[in-house]
Amino acid sequence: MTTSIGEMSDRARDVFRMVVEAYLESGQPVGSRTISRTSTLNLSPASIRNVMQDLEESGLLAAPHTSAGRIPTESGLRLFVDGIMQVAEPRPEDRAAIAAQLDRGGPIEEAIANATAALSGMSACAGIVLVPKEEPVLRQLAFVPLSAGQAVAVVVGSDGRIENRVVDLPHGVTAGTLAEVGNYVTARLSGLTLSDAQARLSAEIRDGHAALDKAARKLIEAGLALWSEDGSRRPVMIVRGQANLIDEHVAADLERVRQLLDELEGKEEIARLLDQARSGAAMKIFIGSENELFALSGSSVIAAPYRGQDGKVVGVVGVIGPTRLNYARVVPMVDFTAKALSRLLR
Repeated sequence: MTTSIGEMSDRARDVFRMVVEAYLESGQPVGSRTISRTSTLNLSPASIRNVMQDLEESGLLAAPHTSAGRIPTESGLRLFVDGIMQVAEPRPEDRAAIAAQLDRGGPIEEAIANATAALSGMSACAGIVLVPKEEPVLRQLAFVPLSAGQAVAVVVGSDGRIENRVVDLPHGVTAGTLAEVGNYVTARLSGLTLSDAQARLSAEIRDGHAALDKAARKLIEAGLALWSEDGSRRPVMIVRGQANLIDEHVAADLERVRQLLDELEGKEEIARLLDQARSGAAMKIFIGSENELFALSGSSVIAAPYRGQDGKVVGVVGVIGPTRLNYARVVPMVDFTAKALSRLLR
């Protein structure tokens, strides 16, 4: 069972902190002699080795088969991040680099992408951002018959985006019903957002003001549901700096890096993970297999929400990389970027 901070002695906590910090700095297993040479603990290598053995038995450290040194486990990293790590303000040069990208002018989307690229470069990770989802505006909904029981639903947004899907027709639908659907949407729902269109349709049906028969109502509801479903499947996510994930420390672990790059290709899954940070008021740190998505690659995500004009969370910015991150430096960088984006959007 993993030890908590409160259960650790001062000696064990100091040794554990030094092992983790040395590992995050070098990416290599840390031995007792390294701690003895670089610390002010006034402990012999043998005493440090005994403490490290106890920490290993507590589930906080692990000994790779190829080395006599120790590395922190995922549980150990979580304990370090939550209970020991001291986070300071981002370095002035980091703040200046991020601010410079946001101050370049141009479309807001470009500024967000540039800031994400800067964050990637400084953290040696892949930068990720979930951008605000603009709710589409409905222009047209039509059904093109294929057979007596099927039709192609065609949904057109005001931005010109078109969604097509084959749907089953309710019993009794005629060509006149299909025309009725098009006329109703044009007259009553065109120009509305998806949520507003659904709300108006429900209200008019409830109040008896919708001049629609049951089959026509079902068709319109099916078309709006199609639009909603397709929109939710389309992650609005930007990834920058995947090449930063391949550094001098990954030569012996290329399979893990390949797995992480594959995971980054699956943007829908990553976007759903980031939505967990979107729903919170503060930063989220996901370490390794704590999240099922990264069970194979053992990756970490540091993400923080940013806000729009009304103060509501509209997106998430962060980094993704191996669990060997300089958390103490990267966490304030991500936090600063999120706050800078919030100021830009106000």
